[in-house]
Amino acid sequence: MTLQFHHHRLPNGLTIVAEQNDDAHTSAVGFFVKTGTRDEAKPVMGVSHFLEHMMFKGTARRSGDDVNREFDEIGANYNAYTSHEATVYYAQVLPEFLPRAIDLLGDMLRPALREDDFTVEKNVILEEISMYDDRPQWRLQDTLLEHYFGEHPLSYRVLGTADSIKALTASQMRDYFGQRYSPDNITVAAAGRIDFKKLIDEVQKIAGHWSPTGVSRLYESPTVRPLSDTLLDPKVNRYYMAMMCPGPSAQDERRYTAKIIADVLGDDEGSRIYWALVDPGLADEADISYLPYDRTGSFFAFASCDPDRSAQVEETLVKTLDSYADSIEEGEIERAKNKVATQATVAGENPGGRMRGLGSQWTYLGEYRSLREELDRIMSVTVDDVRSLLREMPFSPKTIVRMGPK
Repeated sequence: MTLQFHHHRLPNGLTIVAEQNDDAHTSAVGFFVKTGTRDEAKPVMGVSHFLEHMMFKGTARRSGDDVNREFDEIGANYNAYTSHEATVYYAQVLPEFLPRAIDLLGDMLRPALREDDFTVEKNVILEEISMYDDRPQWRLQDTLLEHYFGEHPLSYRVLGTADSIKALTASQMRDYFGQRYSPDNITVAAAGRIDFKKLIDEVQKIAGHWSPTGVSRLYESPTVRPLSDTLLDPKVNRYYMAMMCPGPSAQDERRYTAKIIADVLGDDEGSRIYWALVDPGLADEADISYLPYDRTGSFFAFASCDPDRSAQVEETLVKTLDSYADSIEEGEIERAKNKVATQATVAGENPGGRMRGLGSQWTYLGEYRSLREELDRIMSVTVDDVRSLLREMPFSPKTIVRMGPK
């Protein structure tokens, strides 16, 4: 399999990156906008996610029904998502339909933002917020982020709050869109069977006239401190516990080591936390994961159990993390590297997965690494790397939030 990486920058600042694989049977393309909840002002919290919904409501050329119908006509696997740091619109299609997919996605990124659509969709967002408010894990996670990040915008809720969405106006959304959806803040990533020259032509055709705003991200460092909180809810019949502590950023080369540590300690099967809590039946769910952010990062642990076992579960989870630095086993590291490398390979063999990885990589790092290079970096993690990271980031300070019926 021969892979070729291509890179081009349009005069207006929009970046195009592609990994061409002539052996692939599909093509995938995504528009990666470097904007998310952390780029919002607090009074308009949730506008990034709300705006993602509005992209599917039509443009000057297409109605909302047209957008969905045309994606269906070309058999596209398409969707969008919003995170704290990015909003992404993507499609995977047969190669002959790639030009139509690019035209559709590019047209969507210049939405009509009609007042009537805004009013109707606001109710949809409020229903979504209500749905997540009824889920203990989501309330717990939102509260944890608020405590962990404090006044930093990474503490904001991706969906916003009922109050922020009710107060949001279409004019405020248009202002946010006008600034953040700038071509110099967008990367178009493609993977699979690609003719890069034609890809440039298609993107230039749909996006070459967009005007740049010179927008950038503000980078305040979050202040993390030890903190503990308990939420009581008589409607909840389980005990939930979540914890965050510092980890490497998305730009830190130690992110590979952090992934291995999280797998050894908190994979959903065969990890230390699994054997300590889930296998013996103390907890029905328990894990830890690594969350890289733009210039910051964290580890996130979670457990749920019967309320009568809450103290034992929390004590065991914390002890498992705190004692790891003194009990590292080389065999565990090797097994974790194999698992993480397999997961990366499975995702990378699919043009859709590779496109998402490529777009995220360029958005955060501004550079290209092949799947082979990524795998080599994963497999190069050593026990000494793990010890070194744990000396600097020893799962401390911890922010812990609990939720239970009493």
